[in-house]
Amino acid sequence: MTLVPCGMTLVVGLGLSGRAICRHLARLQRPFMVADTRDAPPGLEAFRAAHPGVRVHCGALAELDMRQAREVVLSPGVDPRTPGLAEMAEERNLQTGEPLVVGEIALFRRAVRAPIAAITGSNAKSTVTTLLGDMAAEAGIKVAVGGNLGTPALDLLNESPTAELYVLELSSFQLETTPWLGAECAALLNMSEDHLDRHGDMPAYRAAKQRVFCGANRAVVNADDPHTWPAPAALPAARVARFTTQKPEGTDWGLVQRDGKTWLMQGETPWLAASELPVAGQHNQQNALAALAMGRALGIDAAAMRAVLRRFSGLAHRSEKVAYINGVTWVNDSKGTNVGATLAAVNGLGPTLRGKLIVLAGGVGKGADFAPLAAPLAAYARCVMLFGADAEPIARALDGQVATQRFAGLLEATQAAAALADPGDCVLLSPACASLDQFANYQARGEAFCDAIHSIARSAGKAGEAAP
Repeated sequence: MTLVPCGMTLVVGLGLSGRAICRHLARLQRPFMVADTRDAPPGLEAFRAAHPGVRVHCGALAELDMRQAREVVLSPGVDPRTPGLAEMAEERNLQTGEPLVVGEIALFRRAVRAPIAAITGSNAKSTVTTLLGDMAAEAGIKVAVGGNLGTPALDLLNESPTAELYVLELSSFQLETTPWLGAECAALLNMSEDHLDRHGDMPAYRAAKQRVFCGANRAVVNADDPHTWPAPAALPAARVARFTTQKPEGTDWGLVQRDGKTWLMQGETPWLAASELPVAGQHNQQNALAALAMGRALGIDAAAMRAVLRRFSGLAHRSEKVAYINGVTWVNDSKGTNVGATLAAVNGLGPTLRGKLIVLAGGVGKGADFAPLAAPLAAYARCVMLFGADAEPIARALDGQVATQRFAGLLEATQAAAALADPGDCVLLSPACASLDQFANYQARGEAFCDAIHSIARSAGKAGEAAP
């Protein structure tokens, strides 16, 4: 048994966030040591060079005696229920009164001096985070954007020390180890089954997400999804703004049909015609409404917010239009790593087509229920091309509702989709699964899909043809 020295901070995990935690502690000149459950974590030698003299424990956490540690700070990828940590769950830091085991965002909260806008949800949080950050910058606000997206939160403090607003995307992994956030505005965009292999069930997953509202001044929630609403005791109703795909009530945000157009509205006030958005689909209109609601709550200039929405063409791997080949639209939604994300893409794109969807799905399902996909795919899809580790559970969920085909991998599925698609159709990669069975991450999966599309375009002599 290795003893963590009395008064020393223990950092668990040497991933991207773990290294940011270490840099932050080094800047504070706080003594720390590091533990990682892997025998040889990637980047270990570079870490030792950057932090000479810092002790590193590799292997089981149960081999560490943490009882005298000043604090245990977890990287988001480390499950607090890991043997060796679970026993510390109820322990409290004698100096601060906070839990002994916390995450990176707890350290960020202590150090930050500017307001925080925090965005979480099962899907679309990167898009809304990017939109809100761009809106703030357009309005002349010194803004720093990061967290689960891009730059780790603790590195933002060092890179942007004079920021007037920090816009953070936060995952359930980050929130479950954050005792108190105190955001100026917090948003929970949607809830669908995801990460149940980590959280165990939906109530535990929702409880982690709901922590975004701890100490918040204002909140933005999805009126169509009660699971996103904070508990009444957490925030007065007057401080909660709602967005919906329906006609809004009161001062809520929503979509209204007027003069033959769909309008993004706050109550009776039109803000923007949906046709002015470069991105297609009702799910992207929802994202725009969420960003507008947050921006309004933060006092961001209205003209700046409209300007950003009029030019925002979306993020890579998120309902990204890649090509238009012989009348067929190709869309990369590799970030669709759960059922909710795929539902949003299918329901957002399906009604806009004169043809049908051909959907590529599969990978690591993380224990999700795929049954909710059956009805919308039956309505909008010609066929679902399945690949990866959990192709069989998806096939069972769709049996009798929509045609399916099975393939060894993404490349074969993409080639078959090209042969099947008719003019007016859309080939959509939205896997409803994580990628780690066949790819390093969802980005690599999306890039492989795009490479296959470009090969198909060259074969068709349409390499330069743009999607409409």
